[in-house]
Amino acid sequence: MQIAVLLGAPGSGKGTQAKRLTDVGFKHYSTGDMLRAAIKAGTQLGEKARAFMDKGELVPDPIMIDLIADTFSKLPTDSRILLDGFPRTVPQAEALDANPTTQVGLALNFDLPESLLVERLTGRRTCQECGATYHIKFIPPKVSGVCDRCGSKALMQRSDDTEEVVRRRLSVFNKQNAGLLDYYRKKSVLVTVRADQPPAAIQTELLKKLESWSK
Repeated sequence: MQIAVLLGAPGSGKGTQAKRLTDVGFKHYSTGDMLRAAIKAGTQLGEKARAFMDKGELVPDPIMIDLIADTFSKLPTDSRILLDGFPRTVPQAEALDANPTTQVGLALNFDLPESLLVERLTGRRTCQECGATYHIKFIPPKVSGVCDRCGSKALMQRSDDTEEVVRRRLSVFNKQNAGLLDYYRKKSVLVTVRADQPPAAIQTELLKKLESWSK
C-alpha cells in the first residue's frame, strides 16, 4: 500500500485535484468523509468521535489515527491512497508514521502565493436556496448575482470567507504547515507542486510525480 498526503492551504486546489486523480486509479480519502461514514455506520470509533464532535471539540489524534488505520486496513494491499485533511501538525505526522498501516511515502505540497489564496477564497459565493457554488471571477453565474441552477438572487459570501477572516486562517495555517513541511523534507518525501497553474497543467505535473513515486 502506498500513501501520499496532500498538504496545502484552503483554496490551494488540492481537493479538486485529488478528485480528478481518482479517475486514474488513486483512492481519495478525506478525514472529514471518514468521520461522517464511521458515525453514520455506528462503528465504535464513530461513536467515540461523535462524543467529541457533539461538544464542538476536535477529535483526539489517537482516535483519528485508529480511524485512518482501520479504513486503510480493509483496502487491497496494492492500493494507492491520497489522504486529505490529515496530518495538520507534526505530532499527527509522527503518529501516522509510527503505525505500519498508515506510514506516509509521499507528501505533496500545493504551493500558492497568499495573494492568490485570498482572491480564491474571498471570491466564493454560495446560493442560499440550492447550495450551488460560484466564484465572482473564476466561475461566475451567467447573470451576475443570480443562481444558474434555481434562479435565486441569494448568492452570499460565507462569513469565514471575508478577507479579514481568510488572512487570519492563513496565518494560523502557515505556522502549522511550516513544521509539517520541515518534517517531511527531513524524511526526503516532500514534493512541491505549483498550484498557480491551470488545473490541467497541475494534474499533468501531479501524475508525473505520483507515477514516478508509485513505480
